[in-house]
Amino acid sequence: MTRRQSDYQWSGGIAAHPTPKKSRVQQSAGEVLASFCWDQDGILLYYLPKGKTINAEYYSSLLVQLKDILKEKRHGKVTKGVLFLHDSAPAHRTLATQKKLAYLGFQCLDHPPYSPDLTPSDYHLFPGLKKQLKSHHFSSDAEVIAAAETSLDGQTSDFF
Repeated sequence: MTRRQSDYQWSGGIAAHPTPKKSRVQQSAGEVLASFCWDQDGILLYYLPKGKTINAEYYSSLLVQLKDILKEKRHGKVTKGVLFLHDSAPAHRTLATQKKLAYLGFQCLDHPPYSPDLTPSDYHLFPGLKKQLKSHHFSSDAEVIAAAETSLDGQTSDFF
């Protein structure tokens, strides 16, 4: 077997070492933005907007869905209204969103400054989920969503 000059790396003007072989990297399915609405009894609503910008209009429609889900899943538990905590994202702070929250009867709690003990989703919900999904390879967003739902639905109410 003879080597061609192109099979060597150039070093200081001369071909000195064979070119290292490159392994093929499997194409990633990409990232999925996951957002969850949850309470002390479990997950209420998943939303994973593929290619969508979360603006006030989109977020307001999610709030309406959440209100319907609360009626269905927490029938009889919601009698005096809903205390609602969300972060300070721009879509959450708009006047349109604030009006929708008031219309739906959600009382917003002030979002505390970021701190490990004050952001429940980032420091309680997501780390365990990331750990469970870490070693898996998914070929589509639907597979990621199904795995996340299975993982979170399998948690006991003590977890939440």
